[in-house]
Amino acid sequence: MAQSPAYYLQQAEVCAQAAEITPLENQRATLLRSQAAWLALAARELAVQAARAERQPAATKEHDDA
Repeated sequence: MAQSPAYYLQQAEVCAQAAEITPLENQRATLLRSQAAWLALAARELAVQAARAERQPAATKEHDDA
């Protein structure tokens, strides 16, 4: 089952905070890439939820018309 966008955003924040305090440049770069990936997952999940919400009323209406 898909995670909620809030979870993905929380993980992105954890990565951002860790990147801010790490003294190692390569680790910072890795954490910032991870942050970007978590943000992309959140955006994707929000888009999926929006598309699902658009389809849901249409499917319900078609079912009621039948």
